[in-house]
Amino acid sequence: MTQPVLAVWTDFGGVLTPPISHTLAVFCENQGIRQEPLIDAILKVTASYGTDDIMLPIDTPLVTEQEWLAQIGELLRADHGIDLHLTTLADAWFDGREVNQAWADRLREIRSAGLFVGLLSNMVPAWDAHWRRMVDPVGLFDDVVLSFEVGCRKPAREIFDLAVDRSGIPASQSLFVDDLAKNCEGAEAAGWRAIHFTDAQTAIKALDEQLGVWAQ
Repeated sequence: MTQPVLAVWTDFGGVLTPPISHTLAVFCENQGIRQEPLIDAILKVTASYGTDDIMLPIDTPLVTEQEWLAQIGELLRADHGIDLHLTTLADAWFDGREVNQAWADRLREIRSAGLFVGLLSNMVPAWDAHWRRMVDPVGLFDDVVLSFEVGCRKPAREIFDLAVDRSGIPASQSLFVDDLAKNCEGAEAAGWRAIHFTDAQTAIKALDEQLGVWAQ
């Protein structure tokens, strides 16, 4: 018999917020630059750290956000003739960013029904205060596990094992929701169940199917 889900962990960006692609488009429009050269510069900086994971350098972190932005700015000037002077991305990235309210409301409902609800996110240190202003963790999450605080990140097994230790609920009864397939695969490799988030309505339906009696 399949064990019931007792813990639901959610990602932040792209799940509790609109898709990253939407946020990037808004950011570029506000900054008056095209997406293509910015993405090119970010990918080159990312590769310089021996990875293809864009956020890895700044959410573990290997480098400060200010240093990372300076490196991106240098490449934008050298390769594309674009001057973008940012010392922090947080204000511009989070300004006007909307909360996925339908998903947040469903999390509150299942927590009120007695399930453990946690946030498990690869997060940049400089962005910590900003996401907390968007989504108050008090009353929504039983625990918060952030990559920069714990020194490991999704999709590595280590962060999922840590979340199990923190919740006290076995991996077999834990479920993770993320907008990136590779992070869902990481959770499943650690013995969890996972839902690949594409939109709130589909995810809520998939979650309720997993929860069974808890969804009523």
